[in-house]
Amino acid sequence: MKIIIDNLESPDVHNLLREHLAQMAAQSPPESIHALDLSALRQPDITFWTAWDDTQLTSSSALMGCGALKELSATHGEIKSMRTATPFQRRGIAAAMLSHILDEAKQRGYQQLSLETGSMQSFRPAQQLYKQFGFTECEPFANYLPDPNSIFMTRRL
Repeated sequence: MKIIIDNLESPDVHNLLREHLAQMAAQSPPESIHALDLSALRQPDITFWTAWDDTQLTSSSALMGCGALKELSATHGEIKSMRTATPFQRRGIAAAMLSHILDEAKQRGYQQLSLETGSMQSFRPAQQLYKQFGFTECEPFANYLPDPNSIFMTRRL
């Protein structure tokens, strides 16, 4: 697997993000959807990465997943847009991306990394992944408000 900073130009990336937004819309009421669209992901305070299958022997690799890091302050970052492409789910892609984002947050000197995820049953695998990486539930942060459809998590770095 190869993880790269992505310019958000690839049709494969557009499709994965559309799938991500569609799934969020199917699982959460509109006021509880905090997933970012392409224009929001292009903001200067966000770094967006994609994971590619570099084991193929062809000139094109398959998009495996994505993730982003938003700078909330000089010491606090937020994980955004974590998504594994359906054919690659349950293969450790999300864990690799999360490790990559954690490493980057530490390199930037962040002292804390936070995230918002859904509270519904379909989000349990994501919640478990974050817990395995040391994230614990917390109060809403940044501009978030309490929401029964959201779980807020954080980790000290």
